Amino acid sequence: MRDGQTFEHGTTDPLPATAHPPQLVTSPPVSSNLLVVDLGNTNLVLGVYQGAELINSWRLATARERTADEYGILARQLVGDAIHNNLEGAIVASVVPPLNSAMTFMIRKYFGIEPLFVEPGVKTGIAIHVDNPAEVGADRIVNCAAAHETHGGPTVIVDFGTATTFDVVTANAEFVGGVIAPGLNISAEALFARAARLPRVDIRKPDHVIGTNTVVNMQSGIYFGYLGLVDGILARIRREVPDLKHVIATGGLAPLFAEDSEHIDHVDSELTLKGLKLIFDKNRIPRRSRK
Repeated sequence: MRDGQTFEHGTTDPLPATAHPPQLVTSPPVSSNLLVVDLGNTNLVLGVYQGAELINSWRLATARERTADEYGILARQLVGDAIHNNLEGAIVASVVPPLNSAMTFMIRKYFGIEPLFVEPGVKTGIAIHVDNPAEVGADRIVNCAAAHETHGGPTVIVDFGTATTFDVVTANAEFVGGVIAPGLNISAEALFARAARLPRVDIRKPDHVIGTNTVVNMQSGIYFGYLGLVDGILARIRREVPDLKHVIATGGLAPLFAEDSEHIDHVDSELTLKGLKLIFDKNRIPRRSRK
């Protein structure tokens, strides 16, 4: 399992030289309309692709108490009837297993599609070289697939979410591990909850490190402290991966830190949605061409 497990089916042996060539099999054209769903602990991101273009996306709060019908009505309103009537596929990356059945029911009932979930057995193009591949979140593999497709490797993907993850994908499309740190919002909430005299503040970059009041003191500590965490981890990863080519940031807070980071090269807020589209295309059911 450790040496090269992938989220893919195995390949077949090549035909012997004397064998007749098989009947030509081609992939269908790229879906004209595709629903992509990134289900995280904090946010649910929906996107719609028309061909190769992401024509719209929406970020919603993940609410575990919300029913499948509530998700479905909201998603249907956002997508609109014109696109809804022409959707040809749907793919989901979920790190919230309790909501998987609700997502499946919602997509079936409100869009009339059987969704594809990113899970073992699905072709991703990424080999997973870690101790327990089953533990790796689907979103991390999706991000690696998108980053490797667009930038090659070795590449590090920093995803600012409920947790901030640092994922390393090699030039050979191998996920070799990474880092999981508490997310910025989790860290800030812990400070607000445990310090009675400290107010809740907006998370933003202050003009100066040294603040002259409690609010700016807190904003400075939260922002520059977390920036130090991000750059500190990336500096250590660079020492372990000396031929590192790119560092890509994604997630809702990526733009906030990218400008001041000494290591982040690119920001791609749509990286996960791009990866979902890429993986869906890899798993389209082939059809035999007509004679």
